[in-house]
Amino acid sequence: MVKHHGVPFLEKKQQKLTLHSSNKNDITKLLGPPSTKSTFDNDLWVYIERKTTNSTRLLKFGQRELLINNVLILELDTKGMLVKKDFYNKENMEKLKFSKDITQISYNKRSFVYDFLSSMRQKINDPLGKRKKGKSKY
Repeated sequence: MVKHHGVPFLEKKQQKLTLHSSNKNDITKLLGPPSTKSTFDNDLWVYIERKTTNSTRLLKFGQRELLINNVLILELDTKGMLVKKDFYNKENMEKLKFSKDITQISYNKRSFVYDFLSSMRQKINDPLGKRKKGKSKY
């Protein structure tokens, strides 16, 4: 049993799109609405195609086997014209390298969280704001 998700025949359909001549209307007519949209300087539209089947191997019995995993990333300018297109298939994605760097988080005593919690503590201890700092009246 084969399960299909996304735009069927994405690899063949994306070849019909040409840079600087295809526009938003052409793209939606050919591929339909995108799986994901994002807006930065230009619009990025992401289309996916994923096809899986039940594995027939004895060791992986019952698990899903990935047949097709295609991703198409289209960049549109502010006028709606196609300016960049990237197509990734299963083999291309295996070659992608991810950074191993780890972002260090540093907290100092006067961070936003510290200031927020300090003000909350002060409001809990003196909800009406009548206690003066330093000497008390009594």
